[in-house]
Formats: sequence, C-alpha cells, structure tokens
Amino acid sequence: MAVEPQILGRAVKAVQYRQHRALDSRLASVGSTLAQWDALRAISRAPGASARELAAATFQSEQAFGTLAGRLVAQGLVDRRSGHGRRIAHHLTPEGERRLRDGHEVADAVLAECFEPLTAAEREALLGLLHKIEGGARQGAEASQVRAPGS
Repeated sequence: MAVEPQILGRAVKAVQYRQHRALDSRLASVGSTLAQWDALRAISRAPGASARELAAATFQSEQAFGTLAGRLVAQGLVDRRSGHGRRIAHHLTPEGERRLRDGHEVADAVLAECFEPLTAAEREALLGLLHKIEGGARQGAEASQVRAPGS
C-alpha cells in the first residue's frame, strides 16, 4: 500500500516538532533557546559570516536573524565587526563559546533520546533517505532557477 506524501510530510514535521520542543525546553537550563543555540552554532561553524549567510544556515529570514543577532550581542554572546564593504562579520565571544559548549551537551542528550528507538543501521538508513530527499529538492530548485521564463 502506497503512503501518501502528505502523511510522510506530517510525520517528518511531527518528529521535528517533538525535537524542537525538547531542545528548547532543555536548553533553557543553560540559559539559551533553540534559536539562540542554533545561531551560535552557525557562527561557530563560519566565523566572520554575514547575517545573510547565517540566516540561510539557520533557516531564517535575514530580518529575523538580524533581530536574533542583536539580542545575542546584547547578551555578550556575539561580537559584530566591520567586514568588507558594508558587510558585518559575526564572531562568538568567549561567553558565546561557553554557552555553545553547554548547549552541545544538552543537544547531544536530547537527540540521543529522540533517536534511541532506532538501531544504528536504522539511523544510518534514515540519514541516507533524508539526504536523498534534500538533494532531490535542491536539484529541483536549481533546475527551476536555470530554466528560461516560459519554458
């Protein structure tokens, strides 16, 4: 029996929602939210990145990321510096690095609990399938951008 795409989409969203709620709840114990921790993680992975790059990396709009980055600066977790031209480069402060490390410990525990029902082979298979879907969606988006209007 074929599974309808809407049912698959809803199942993926339900798992994501459960993970996000658990992460947000437990990250509060280290003084963070999921959005803040994810922003710190993105900045750590790409020190000096622009708000545009970091917004894309965290699946946010530039405006939303800019607001979040402003709060992180006010908390002393992120430092904004002038970059090339009008570019503003984002860097973690020592306190931001500490908060990120604490968040990693929490996230590792939460995600281990979330994926506990799966065997190692099932986790590997799930990751492969998700990458396959992600790659197909990316290729479809790229193909639609390459086509000439009206073709």
